[in-house]
Amino acid sequence: MTKIDIVSGFLGAGKTTFIKKLLEEAIAGEQVVLIENEFGQIGIDGGFLKDAGIEIREMNSGCICCSLVGDFGKSLAEVLNTYKPDRVIIEPSGVGKLSDVMKAVIDVAADVDVRLNSAVTIVDASKCRMYMKNFGEFFNNQIENAGTIVLSRTDVLDAAKVQQAVELIRQHNQTASVVTTPCAQLSGAQLLEIIEKPDTMAEDLMKEVREKHAHHDEDEHEHHHHHHDDEECGCGHDHEHHHHDHDEECGCGHDHEHHHHHHHHDGECDCGCDHDHDADEVFVSWGLENVGAITRSALEAILDELANGNAYGDVLRAKGMVPSADKAGEWYYFDIVPDEMEIRTGTPDYTGKVCVIGAQLKEDELEKAFGRK
Repeated sequence: MTKIDIVSGFLGAGKTTFIKKLLEEAIAGEQVVLIENEFGQIGIDGGFLKDAGIEIREMNSGCICCSLVGDFGKSLAEVLNTYKPDRVIIEPSGVGKLSDVMKAVIDVAADVDVRLNSAVTIVDASKCRMYMKNFGEFFNNQIENAGTIVLSRTDVLDAAKVQQAVELIRQHNQTASVVTTPCAQLSGAQLLEIIEKPDTMAEDLMKEVREKHAHHDEDEHEHHHHHHDDEECGCGHDHEHHHHDHDEECGCGHDHEHHHHHHHHDGECDCGCDHDHDADEVFVSWGLENVGAITRSALEAILDELANGNAYGDVLRAKGMVPSADKAGEWYYFDIVPDEMEIRTGTPDYTGKVCVIGAQLKEDELEKAFGRK
């Protein structure tokens, strides 16, 4: 099985730098073929292109490099069968449509044992707006189809410009990982992991919460008796030192080790008693990316409120990683559950991120706390 990674981006975005970092720092032990150029296009340096459409040369990092013209699919299959590489990196020409390259790879996969492993787009953060305006269809196609979008020039741009680029990108792609940390601060191995692994922070947290919720529902049934009124339902349990009661709302309280959370619904009451709904109905997940630098003391104040107060809603879990404003190149990684919080320092991640899960979250307040004022 050969993995195929596509690294697209407009001319000058930094594709070659990115690929070189991967080759040298992450996949040095693999047999790699780098395919430059794109079907149907004759390279500017067309002098060395042979009639067959494949020109092979050794690159200094030991990977084989070739340019394909003509029938891209046929040439790609030929390269795969000849070299049987572990990985092929395709660097399409700047204005090609990423979706076309992806489709060509998927077509080849019908006959050859290959897998489209990743689709990466490198975007010069300083030119994002201009390219969107002037080359809309081509530029946006590269953004819309990427699984990872790496912003270049973030080390020389001010934070507001970078944020603007992230917001423009998010209008066209909500799910890709957007790398805002300068690539020089990340290792090739980190970059490889980002492009190969979908972003799972929010999904993992939701899964944890869901499992806990299901587990505690069983406990509830064993130990407590619930009853309905016509107008409202509530189950308030006395847990050690605190007690919640509800008026017009429905709530269900579960005993979690030494702390108590309650979740509630607006509207119809179907919550605290039958427990036949999915946790997704009760819990919401809120996330923010490209979170800017923050001092430890400011972060502690926010986390203290998340863990112990209710200014941000009924918080069940929060975690994230943010750049430290106290020391360049250092990041804070944090994790909270009610009544408990943990902050540790670590190395830069690809972008600052926060994920909060709970009921009736006050998203505006969270945005204010972690977002740009």
